[in-house]
Amino acid sequence: MSTHLPTADLRDPDSAARTARLRDALRAAAFTADGLLELLGAPAYAALARSETVPALRATRGDGPLATLVRLFLLQRPVPYGRAAAALPVDDCLADGWLVRDGDEVRASVDVRPYGGPDGQDWWIVSDLGCAVGGAGGVRAAEEAAGVDRAQLVLGVGGASTTLAGLTVRTPVAKALDLGTGSGIQALHASPYATEVTATDLNPRALRIAGLTLALSGAPAADLREGSLFDPVGEETYDLIVSNPPFVISPGARLTYRDGGMGGDDLCRTIVQQAADHLNDGGYCQLLANWQHVEGEDWRDRLRSWVPRGCDAWIVQREVQDVTQYAELWLRDAGDHRTGPEEYAARYDAWLEEFEARRTKAVGFGWITLRKSGAADPSITVEEWPHPVEQPLGSAVVEHFERQDYLRATDDAALLAGHFRLADEVVQEQVGLPGAEDPEHVVLRQNRGMRRATKVDTVGAGFAGVCDGSLPAGRILDAIAQLVGEDPVLLRDRTPDAIRTLVEQGFLEPVETGKD
Repeated sequence: MSTHLPTADLRDPDSAARTARLRDALRAAAFTADGLLELLGAPAYAALARSETVPALRATRGDGPLATLVRLFLLQRPVPYGRAAAALPVDDCLADGWLVRDGDEVRASVDVRPYGGPDGQDWWIVSDLGCAVGGAGGVRAAEEAAGVDRAQLVLGVGGASTTLAGLTVRTPVAKALDLGTGSGIQALHASPYATEVTATDLNPRALRIAGLTLALSGAPAADLREGSLFDPVGEETYDLIVSNPPFVISPGARLTYRDGGMGGDDLCRTIVQQAADHLNDGGYCQLLANWQHVEGEDWRDRLRSWVPRGCDAWIVQREVQDVTQYAELWLRDAGDHRTGPEEYAARYDAWLEEFEARRTKAVGFGWITLRKSGAADPSITVEEWPHPVEQPLGSAVVEHFERQDYLRATDDAALLAGHFRLADEVVQEQVGLPGAEDPEHVVLRQNRGMRRATKVDTVGAGFAGVCDGSLPAGRILDAIAQLVGEDPVLLRDRTPDAIRTLVEQGFLEPVETGKD
């Protein structure tokens, strides 16, 4: 059975030169994220993300190079040989298997999708035909086009991929590990910041496609290793570990790219618990995960129990679905809703049977970040935040742990002696009935990062409003006490917890004495 993947030898200089010529042709034709939007227009571009291809087909009826590339690689339509030759080095592409010839026409062997890097790079993500977001024909069609069982198919960039990429800490590191690389998107993101990138996957087809993604995007080659979870890396350690694992909690492991193959949420738990052994001091492990809400258990306590010794953690639950919603979502993802009613009902029942056996009432989805601090008293924050955030959040992740370090090392006396400034783009809102003399409560709201909002009393609002780094917290509280007629000693006693909350959530930033 043919795998229909490009046959380019990524270690061969001649093949590397041909890949470079292909990349130059893609860039010259504006086959980029910006170029696509300009050619298709916003409505057709958005429709493509919903797997609706008719608007894009209408927008590419011309014979220009960009329209030809869109038809070949995104819409997966055959085009005449001559038209393809006007857009890219077609003989190079045929030699390396990017294209396949059928008589007077050529067609793509894989989906190639433009992707804009965080620093303005023009990158291209390779995946199986029909397996990118907006892929032509969907996964069932991809199974036929690729000539492999869909359990082995390699998906392109989706919402989960871009979410994780936006969350990831982007400070320079010596070694990074992409665990379960898939199409290679996280390894690609790591390439500008890491001296060495290792990428692993249980699916050898995924490793091949990840190598193609890196090569076509002009990124350095990664060390590609086949195997499950941390098995391929032995006892090696890294400064950054990222993973968009097959986190779906399902009865069995029918689809390698999404189903963990372990019971319940054991796969995500295993990654978290084993990560500490593979992190260097100060290193981060960041992953997306699903977790069970088990009857009789607090989901927060369940996740705290996952965190390995010596690691700080920040766990954010972004969404919760009851078990029926969850089962229906992933049955549709697999195309099972298009099977016969009896087959669909049997598979649906199997999901509910699995959840009932595990006393699972709902499933949470979110982000997990570990930092290997070695602290005897680790900081473990587990919270629910379903509200909009501002991506990218990598710097916000670093700042979160820096604030935890500060609060862990600062007692109340030092806190009152400390200097703070109000974070940028924090606004104050007063909430109350129209015409009322005083507001019912005051809200501080961030317009950046996590975009948090928190209620404060008049003292908290006044304190935050005058924090510019010039005065210590205690002196500010003394002045407020005098204004409101309160005992300054009592005010100093009751306020540190409120200050800690404002610092922990990023509304106030510690500054060095005398600095603004």
